[in-house]
Amino acid sequence: MIARAFALLVISYALGFVLFAVTLGKPAAADARKADAAVVLTGGPGRIEHAVKVLRSGQVKRVLVSGADPLVTKEDIVRRLGGNRALLDCCVDLGSESVDTRSNAEEADRWLAKHRFKSVRLITSDWHMRRARYEFEKMLGNRYSMTADAVRSEPGFLTLFGEYNKYVLRRLAVWADL
Repeated sequence: MIARAFALLVISYALGFVLFAVTLGKPAAADARKADAAVVLTGGPGRIEHAVKVLRSGQVKRVLVSGADPLVTKEDIVRRLGGNRALLDCCVDLGSESVDTRSNAEEADRWLAKHRFKSVRLITSDWHMRRARYEFEKMLGNRYSMTADAVRSEPGFLTLFGEYNKYVLRRLAVWADL
């Protein structure tokens, strides 16, 4: 009986991973409604570039780069992206208080409240979106309308496996009230 229960647990875990791997986050639809702000989580290629593109297109009014290294400046971003310094000065904030996805959500919550925004576009990599969205929905509740906007990537097996485990463990921790 114990062996069967263990086998069922292993099969469920494996099927969960397969489902996780084939249902990665998707980019926001081209006709997605505008949001007051975007929160982009650092840690993956193309995320900040996508956030600046969304800002330039007028889909959002302001961007928070959450989890930025305290040594990074707007000038660094301008040099990296070849962007418009005036746009970054007026409309991009660098948040360096967070160190993980949960604290990204906490930092974003404070920033959204400070600016009295009502809607937010969450930008992160496709493989990270499920856990990021979970943390943001848990932190923000129903106070903000949220649009998920995943940046497409080509994650390797280890990236997907690691992210799946983080997601499962976080869900279990919340369920166990830890």
